[in-house]
Amino acid sequence: MNDNAPSPEELRKNMLANVQKQGYAKLPEVARVLREVPRHEFVPDASLADAHNPWQAVITHRFADGTSLSCASAPFVVALMLDQLAVERGNKILEIGAGTGYNASLLAELTGIETNVVTIDVDPAVTEQAERNLSAAGYNGVQVVTGDGALGVPEHAPYDRIIATVSPWDIPSAWWRQLSPGGRLVLPLRWRGQSRSVAFTYRDGRLVADSIELCGFVYLVGDDEGEKSAPITDDETIQLHWDRDQPFDIDALQGVLDQPRSTAWSEVTIAGDEPHDGIWLRLTVTDPQVCRINVPADAKPSVCDPISPGRAPALVEGGSLAYLTSRRREDDGGSTRWELGAIAHGPDAERLAQRLCDEIRAWSVHRDARKPSLVVFPADTPDSALPGPAIDKTHSKLVLAYEPE
Repeated sequence: MNDNAPSPEELRKNMLANVQKQGYAKLPEVARVLREVPRHEFVPDASLADAHNPWQAVITHRFADGTSLSCASAPFVVALMLDQLAVERGNKILEIGAGTGYNASLLAELTGIETNVVTIDVDPAVTEQAERNLSAAGYNGVQVVTGDGALGVPEHAPYDRIIATVSPWDIPSAWWRQLSPGGRLVLPLRWRGQSRSVAFTYRDGRLVADSIELCGFVYLVGDDEGEKSAPITDDETIQLHWDRDQPFDIDALQGVLDQPRSTAWSEVTIAGDEPHDGIWLRLTVTDPQVCRINVPADAKPSVCDPISPGRAPALVEGGSLAYLTSRRREDDGGSTRWELGAIAHGPDAERLAQRLCDEIRAWSVHRDARKPSLVVFPADTPDSALPGPAIDKTHSKLVLAYEPE
């Protein structure tokens, strides 16, 4: 045993300091519960260092194919979403996705009444884990339910706050019905191939967003009907992901990366640690052809060279495809920056690459300081009653727009 090893209390203090340095845990109560609740007790198989790593999720269960089924979210993500949720004392709270029980313990501390917290998960192994961890940590009043999270838990509704720690493609109608007027809903919502933690307030039959932040989560089980995916290479390693309301001809894109490459550069540069995800968010407002390209980390740049390994925004039109890329540049002072650009293939490659560069330049004017409004309407809302074009889902319609400058 190392007598000089930091205690869990010290590790939580350091964890919180690092999270706050990045701009999370802004609310004093959120900072308090992150500092006080023993996170390591909810991930007993992880080392103390891993349990308190500000940027690391701790995986506790996996599907047979190796993808994550349950985890304790990274502390910075936990802080981000709890800031968005803005729990008040005495609030009734529903959590979708029980995980390790850690988040439910934080919610219990924030509301001050353990029995006001209900957490649900479809997998009995996950709920058993959460219930066991909560009990061991002294949170015996939290109500743990095994069931379909998309149905909520109506017997305890209405809720002042609903938080989903699994990522849905749509907002189930049951969540709308179980949320009190004026209540808040926070969830990692997916559209156009990307995921954002969005905080909504329920007003006049609509969900009005006031916070949209980049995030990634385990998908909501059974919620896979809306996002489509298919390979575009013969070896099936590179795939496109798009929404069902986007009329893509995936057959026309087979082998598109084998066609001549057209590259365009925007003259917009970023530092190595500067975020660029606002480009993708902007594209979901301005271009109905935006989707996601998934590329293995070991793919040859000569075949596909996106801005980051794994995934990047792409534009599709007919049999043509363009995606976001970057190249290293040195400024006059010798500092390294990265110029943003587009690589395109297909009959309209040159035009599509220039279109993506135009969007990069438009984003650069405000960078991430300017975010769109997002209002969600019930799916049966007539298009004539919407304030703009909608992204159609099963239970809802998303309307994104930029306010006039």
